[in-house]
Amino acid sequence: MARMKLKSHSGAAKRFKRTGTGKFMRRKAGLRHILTTKNAKRKKRLNDTVVVSKSDQDSLSRLLPYS
Repeated sequence: MARMKLKSHSGAAKRFKRTGTGKFMRRKAGLRHILTTKNAKRKKRLNDTVVVSKSDQDSLSRLLPYS
């Protein structure tokens, strides 16, 4: 008898993507509103994606088993 498939966490699937090496990437926070008070350099820096911290990688791999 085959085991049941695990479901991906749909909220996490929308927010995180796995790289070719297996790490998770995320977007930076703070770019949704009140953008007029932030300078262009800060907004450009927030626009980038970064690697999720090492302590959160295990949690994410449980939430996204097949990614």
